[in-house]
Amino acid sequence: MLHLGKYSALFFLSTVKFMFAPLGGPAADLAFFETYLVCLSGALFSTTIFYFMSEFFMLRTHQKKIAKYNKAIDRGEKPKLKKNFTKVNKAIVKLKIKIGVYGVALFAPLFLSVPVGTIITAKFFGKEKKTFPLIVIGLAMNGLIITSLAYFAGGLFK
Repeated sequence: MLHLGKYSALFFLSTVKFMFAPLGGPAADLAFFETYLVCLSGALFSTTIFYFMSEFFMLRTHQKKIAKYNKAIDRGEKPKLKKNFTKVNKAIVKLKIKIGVYGVALFAPLFLSVPVGTIITAKFFGKEKKTFPLIVIGLAMNGLIITSLAYFAGGLFK
């Protein structure tokens, strides 16, 4: 039977927070593969948009920072300049070097939100041809694991 409301809820939740979306499948009385495919399609939809638009988003963010800086100068204020080498930035660079394209592409969209994880992955490794397919593989693999866990745990509570 077709459950458009349930499908769309899982689809749109998966476009943002893929890690928790499959947990709604057993609660909505959907079959395992219905949940998996709907959640995966939502995550892939979001990933495709944000991966290929990431350069636009990064450029827009940069332009907003420049505009904010110029407005402060025009008002006669001394604009605050952010530090380039903060502890967080150093930790991010160490993590990027340590886990590489595979770790970032497979896990950033899962543990962060899909849009943020995809943009970060594209920022770090967007020039490599294997990055987008790795994100897709990571989403498929992680989706299968999370959906399996959701249905296993859901079966324990019935």
